[in-house]
Amino acid sequence: MPENHPADPPGLDLGRLRAHLDRVLPGTVNGPLRAELIEGGRSNLTYRLTDGRSRWVLRRPPLGHVLATAHDMGREHRVMTALHGTGVPVPATLHLDPGTEVLGAPWYLMAYVPGTAHRDAAPLAALGEGRVHAIGLSLVETLAALHRIDPAEAGLADFGRPEGYLERQLRRWSTQLDASRSRDLPGIDRLHELLVARRPVSPAPALVHGDYRLDNVLIDDGDRIAAVLDWEMSTLGDPLTDVGLLVMYTQLAGAGGGLIPGAATAPGFPPAGDLAARYAGATGRDAADLDWYVAFASYKLAVVAEGIHYRFRQGSTLGAGFERAGTMAPVLVEHGLTTLEAPQER
Repeated sequence: MPENHPADPPGLDLGRLRAHLDRVLPGTVNGPLRAELIEGGRSNLTYRLTDGRSRWVLRRPPLGHVLATAHDMGREHRVMTALHGTGVPVPATLHLDPGTEVLGAPWYLMAYVPGTAHRDAAPLAALGEGRVHAIGLSLVETLAALHRIDPAEAGLADFGRPEGYLERQLRRWSTQLDASRSRDLPGIDRLHELLVARRPVSPAPALVHGDYRLDNVLIDDGDRIAAVLDWEMSTLGDPLTDVGLLVMYTQLAGAGGGLIPGAATAPGFPPAGDLAARYAGATGRDAADLDWYVAFASYKLAVVAEGIHYRFRQGSTLGAGFERAGTMAPVLVEHGLTTLEAPQER
């Protein structure tokens, strides 16, 4: 008699999934499989699975308008597999399915890691200023630990092409913007022109996360980082791009009516300058050109926001909050321009 499954959430066919897992991971699932979409993600779709005894997490690309290279499941799976057991905490990976027969898109399964991804200020502030400050410093120290890893020793020597990284990144995000244009966005082309004209010389390359921020890590009950998540944009490249992004998220925390996560506004969270200084001290890297990297982070996230806005207008997004993504891009463009142009005005 076939097993009765609860209603399938959008993007998952629990019957096909259960049958596939029984073939590739026999004995893992021991009851009716249930799944729920984890809210908060704005790119790849993330689901919490359970059979009533155990829990897992499944990741797959969005349902429509998938930009080339932007939702690479194999890339996420590979880097987390390589980093497991290092000084950078990541969930254990369990299975990668690069095909489309089961879910209509590539996907992978990983272990469930308990912890809190702090997006809002109030729950973080409730911990007290001392604990909040320590969590902020731990965030930077974990990033520094990632950038100290030797990619070759981790089996990731061929994970990217560091030479010309910034030039390719500028080209890539401009191309992705063109693929998502559905309206006029004043200033974004000017921001790209300034970034191209003022592109700095990169320091020694490192393993780059690509979207490193507070709500992409899980904090456990002991205020430790239990897992770093969302590795879809990871590669070998300029490590200061990660620092610039972290600084930008801290500077814009709570902006746009909460469109930018506001957790960094919690009393005690280190200011952006302290985060940058802590990173420089932990790695010995010179962050003199950090304004450029902050502006680049603003541009990159503006392009991501436009992609989400495009998918929302097509009706191919899942979860709450996507309807506001279109208001995020102008905020980011303005911040990027101000960061690059303000030093000349002083």
